[in-house]
Amino acid sequence: MRVLAVESSCDETAVAVYEGGRGLLAHRVYTQTDLHEIWGGVVPELASRDHVRRLAPMIVATLADAKLRREDIDGVAYTAGPGLIGALLVGAGVATGLAYAWKVPVVGIHHLEGHLLAPMLEPTPPAFPYLALLVSGGHTMLVDVLGVGRYRVLGESLDDAAGEAFDKTAKLLGLPYPGGSRLAELAETGRPGVFQFPRPMLDRPGFDFSFSGLKTAALLALRGHENDPVARADLARGFEEAIVETLATKTRRALRATGRQILIVAGGVGANRRLRQRLAEVAQAEGARTSYPRAEFCTDNAAMIAYAGEARLALGERGGLPALARARWPLEELGPPAESAVHAPITTGRVPGRG
Repeated sequence: MRVLAVESSCDETAVAVYEGGRGLLAHRVYTQTDLHEIWGGVVPELASRDHVRRLAPMIVATLADAKLRREDIDGVAYTAGPGLIGALLVGAGVATGLAYAWKVPVVGIHHLEGHLLAPMLEPTPPAFPYLALLVSGGHTMLVDVLGVGRYRVLGESLDDAAGEAFDKTAKLLGLPYPGGSRLAELAETGRPGVFQFPRPMLDRPGFDFSFSGLKTAALLALRGHENDPVARADLARGFEEAIVETLATKTRRALRATGRQILIVAGGVGANRRLRQRLAEVAQAEGARTSYPRAEFCTDNAAMIAYAGEARLALGERGGLPALARARWPLEELGPPAESAVHAPITTGRVPGRG
């Protein structure tokens, strides 16, 4: 199938076209960084309004990039959650409206499934099963990926995700938005071992993470050094090392527990140089190899949604009206296409049993 996909879960507006058997035909991403930078973070209402402005022209441009007409599209996919509910509703409404106007099937895709399947966009995709470390601004998870829709969550963050901890600590250091990448740049100039931070939850069994305490530790360590550029760089280095070592140690445990020989690292934080280096060392020591989506597919994009959408539509899954939009959507609720052919209606985000 030839599928057009829309991604609008947060502050990236993205459109892509993917064809089964041929691969990705075209994709575009518009990042709202400049819009939100003056506020120091994403403002949900501004993000939603910008999606409204950007989506239609981007759909036209992406179809032109692929040298296709609307009659050439066999299905539509969109990010249904998790994410900012207003932003999700924009994409869901546009995608569902197009599908009904074009008389083609439509399906809502779990955003995290897109990240877990992003490596399949590469020229030499990994084979199932594999272990995935999904590490981004909103999520930190270790997932055993058995196939499309077959995911076993081994562990996840109990509070802040790693990317969120990076961003918030960057703000403490006075770094501009987006802070995670700026903190990594500052850490490159820092000296190792000057600031020692705890490695949270490494003294407990299991695969769960917790990074909120690291922010408090960074806040206390910064006192008296706010105007010292050398100390700030050293602090950034120590903070980054603590998160990297925590992620690496938990990943080693998961590789040993599952016996997987392929480690996929997905999500925006997966682009961190020090994390990549450490995970490569861990994987090699455990007899596994690491694989990453290319940089443009680590952050939010529609190409990964198009791939997942084509996989599900080709196996018979169909969405419908009302469109699906869930601010919270546990990955554990997602099943293979044959087991999830009917989507739930729009919700405002409260999932039973999850708060």
